[in-house]
Amino acid sequence: MSFAPEGLAILIVSGLIFLALLAIWIIFCRKAGMLWVPALGLIWFILVAQFFRDPARVPPGGGRLVLAPADGEIISIGEAPESPLTPKGVRISIFMSPFNVHVNRSPVDGIVTFFEHKDGKFEGAFRPSASLENEHTLIRMTTPHGEIAFKQIAGFLARRIIFHPQVGDSLKAGERVGMIRFGSRVDIFVPDNVEIKVGVGGKTTAGETIIGGFVEG
Repeated sequence: MSFAPEGLAILIVSGLIFLALLAIWIIFCRKAGMLWVPALGLIWFILVAQFFRDPARVPPGGGRLVLAPADGEIISIGEAPESPLTPKGVRISIFMSPFNVHVNRSPVDGIVTFFEHKDGKFEGAFRPSASLENEHTLIRMTTPHGEIAFKQIAGFLARRIIFHPQVGDSLKAGERVGMIRFGSRVDIFVPDNVEIKVGVGGKTTAGETIIGGFVEG
């Protein structure tokens, strides 16, 4: 199992805390039992490790495909007044629980044409207004078939949004672009010439689940 580089420091610190608690238990608490002392450290380490896991993904082929940028559950599909596209197109919201893989991936083969980070609230990411009110990034990408956009939205527990590419970078669909730490949401905005192939309640796997495809013509 590989781990996201964005979480290695936290993972190392968590491991050291567990080892310290284990040493304390061996030296001072062993005769009295108190197994809960090292157990707490081990549970925390396991939780951090599962959060920052970064499994390999194999994107499906096809330059017209739009892939899921995040693991999670689709909580809404519909028009959105805050869409940066013209015309507005459709917004697909993916909610990421703390138990999902939190590495985000490029939804299309394309070029990053715009990036913006906005400060904001840290309310529940499942709220419809989170796309506007919560701290978030906005990324726009252009493809040979049209433009798409997506937002990384901080949630109640999220306190850092990471996006590595820069404006002008060319990305492949399914390529790692960053992550949001500890629970969040990703919205993807697609134009009207994208045929949606998912529904509300569906589960997504970043870089593998097909959200839709650009229609020829």
